Amino acid sequence: MKKITSIIALVAMALSFGAEAQNEITVNADKPGSVINKHIYGHFAEHLGHCIYDGMYVGESNTKIPHINGVRKDVIEALKKLKIPNLRWPGGCFADTYHWKDGIGPKKQRPSIVNAWWGGVTEDNSFGTHDFLNLCKELGTEPYLAGNVGSGTVKELSDWVQYVNHNGVSPMADLRKTNGQEKAWGVKFWGVGNEAWGCGGNMRPEYYANIYRQYATFMTDWDNGSKLFRIASGANSKDYNWTEVLMRDIPHHMLEGIALHHYSVINWDKKGPAVGFTEAQYFKTMQEALFMDELIQKHTAIMDKYDPKKKVALVVDEWGGWYEVEPNTNPGFLFQQNTMRDAVLAGATLNIFHKHSERVRMANLAQIVNVLQSVVLTSGEKMLLTPTYHVMEMYNVHQDATNLPIEIKTNDYSFEDKKLPAVSASASKDKAGLVHISLTNIDIRNAQEISINLQGLTAKTVTGRVLTASSVQDHNTFDQPNKVTPTEFKGATLSGNVLKVKLPATSVVVLEVK
Repeated sequence: MKKITSIIALVAMALSFGAEAQNEITVNADKPGSVINKHIYGHFAEHLGHCIYDGMYVGESNTKIPHINGVRKDVIEALKKLKIPNLRWPGGCFADTYHWKDGIGPKKQRPSIVNAWWGGVTEDNSFGTHDFLNLCKELGTEPYLAGNVGSGTVKELSDWVQYVNHNGVSPMADLRKTNGQEKAWGVKFWGVGNEAWGCGGNMRPEYYANIYRQYATFMTDWDNGSKLFRIASGANSKDYNWTEVLMRDIPHHMLEGIALHHYSVINWDKKGPAVGFTEAQYFKTMQEALFMDELIQKHTAIMDKYDPKKKVALVVDEWGGWYEVEPNTNPGFLFQQNTMRDAVLAGATLNIFHKHSERVRMANLAQIVNVLQSVVLTSGEKMLLTPTYHVMEMYNVHQDATNLPIEIKTNDYSFEDKKLPAVSASASKDKAGLVHISLTNIDIRNAQEISINLQGLTAKTVTGRVLTASSVQDHNTFDQPNKVTPTEFKGATLSGNVLKVKLPATSVVVLEVK
């Protein structure tokens, strides 16, 4: 009898779920918020493993792989489709060992460097400042140069700024012209060191704040047409004291942005596999990804205390999933596969950035090719686009659009005795008046029925795309490069100003409402 009663209860529950949406979202189109800065969609290219060499850069004498000045054409075309707004280089930890003058001039005369941080390999410096900045020009993206504070000097960084930004007569401008670049590139974004609390010098925040003030003083704007955007080496995840000290001790006229680094890591000692992970490992990864919301709220609260007008940007210039390297690969190269887990991680994280777009005005996914949560993987002449690539491409409709605040009530994704919100969402309105709504479902078993109320919006049509797969483990390989790709989404219906959406398990959807 008890068994029959339980079955009846389950059937009744299923019918009730079918009768009405399980989740409710209100999009406040009549209460527009701040602009979602396109620079939230930035990327990161470090001299690490096969990100630069044999990833992006294959050399100018390569005859097997089509390239433009040594950079793969297929990678260039893929990145153009992403509309990447900025690209951070040369690190990361590598930045505080990199001496930029080693990477200019005739390539055969450049000294080599041992990459002590990542694999102990020797690099020939054939990819340097000119190569990177010309690549950014080809991509139509703004360069973000990370300066060497840990092992460099004030003069070295000051000279680099002059070399790339000064169009007049000066020692560094003359040197640039000697090396074949007549006109300055006009680089706006500059990192003043990287992870000064760790690989950038193991500094205390008070010491770094003083060092920052010194370096920033000598970073002259020159005549590049726009003020330098100097970014301080910010906190490691929940080190709120670091943010407190920097906001307190650095005059804000010397500070345009402060960084934040947070990776979705299961355990730093045992990170778990990129493929073949357990549900417990998946749940922990999602927990760490969604923790980004709390991190931003708490760091923002500190920044608001010293900067209530929000003039200083929070720059999340390293984020993403971090797992064990793929079997039989160099542990120092950080090469990992990219599954549907990474796709929903990216979607949920971008939704969080949109929510906090008033303060978060720049971010950089780590990293762009062959390293960590990359958008592109290469192997010899082959190249593939990862699930994360597809999410970044689907979401780029939000770049420079106006954030539409949302209210959300969501079911839980439950595992054992723990719970997380299953659905995350964000919405924006672009300059053409189109409204885009992005949705993620991190629940690996259950689809989510959602009722979306469109307040202040007269909608006539809805279209969309979805990224999902039969398993959260699914990923693209060089033998099956299109196993996980976006398809047309047919699970949305519009009635008046209410959208009914059925979001598949483990999926990312972007809707366009006209």
